[in-house]
Amino acid sequence: MRIEYDIKLGFKDVMIRPKRSTLKSRSQVDLNREFKFLHSNLTWKGIPIMAANMDTVGTFNMASALSKHNVFTAIHKHYSLEEWNSFLNTSEKGIEDYIAVSTGTGSQDIQRLQSIFTKHPFLKFICIDVANGYSEHFVDFLKKTRDQFPDKVIIAGNVVTGEMVEELLLSGADIVKVGIGPGSVCTTRVKTAVGYPQLSAIIECADAAHGLGGQIISDGGCTIPGDLAKAFGAGADFVMLGGMFAGHTESGGITIEKNGKSYKQFYGMSSATAMNKHVGGVADYRASEGKTVEVPFKGDVENTLQDILGGLRSTCTYVGAEKLKELTKRTTFIRVAEQENQIYS
Repeated sequence: MRIEYDIKLGFKDVMIRPKRSTLKSRSQVDLNREFKFLHSNLTWKGIPIMAANMDTVGTFNMASALSKHNVFTAIHKHYSLEEWNSFLNTSEKGIEDYIAVSTGTGSQDIQRLQSIFTKHPFLKFICIDVANGYSEHFVDFLKKTRDQFPDKVIIAGNVVTGEMVEELLLSGADIVKVGIGPGSVCTTRVKTAVGYPQLSAIIECADAAHGLGGQIISDGGCTIPGDLAKAFGAGADFVMLGGMFAGHTESGGITIEKNGKSYKQFYGMSSATAMNKHVGGVADYRASEGKTVEVPFKGDVENTLQDILGGLRSTCTYVGAEKLKELTKRTTFIRVAEQENQIYS
């Protein structure tokens, strides 16, 4: 047993200090970024925000809506090959640049990947997603996936420490998902006491990834547009959103009517709801590590996206960053007192 005494911070523990700016308008800010990836050698350009690979968020309808704005969607892993065929046959050209095929690490998952990519070889992104990215089994699956798909961009996670980011990159990942327990419908920290404050995780993992030429995704914990600004300011290359993209026309989840108002169901993928739906229930050797909530219906996701992008552009004008890429170089975080933290939240 050991104790680390260094202070670790979450999004609510800081604000961004304003700096002198030469920008006259938010319209001058460019939110697009361009990345060349470590193993695949593919170059990608777009706005580096991702819809999470949850079946209430990472839907085909969500991908169709977000891709029009060069925003990415990690498609959830529960679509069949037939559903993929139908979606891709009716989608606009170029959508392959803004979607990832998500997968677990089971024996049938690699077969499913092979089926999808054999039928649609033009697809470019794979997202290997597990709750615990520290297992040897996960790393072995990543290596096998890299061997079988040498030209694809592989996203892998989740982890929260620099040394594991390095191991995943060296094992074949191009982009590493960072975050354990920060999501609004994740109860891992409550059930297991395992986790890491998200802002500090981003700072430490980004440093490790960038030293090797890889990228990271900040996955979880963003509840307001300002949280995305903090994530990018801390060094995240991409930011993945679950709850902020839930509850829309394009989101998954059943619609519920209560007292004349509409709600949509949103749940963690380790929740009892998700496991009952996809694997026949919670296994007797484990506990649910997610919860189910009802999110007020928000309408089309385009309205929420505009609010998010507008907030990011505004942050950039406050610190003088003409491009999103410059935000981390222009960011100085200020720790806030507990009382101010409560007011802010």
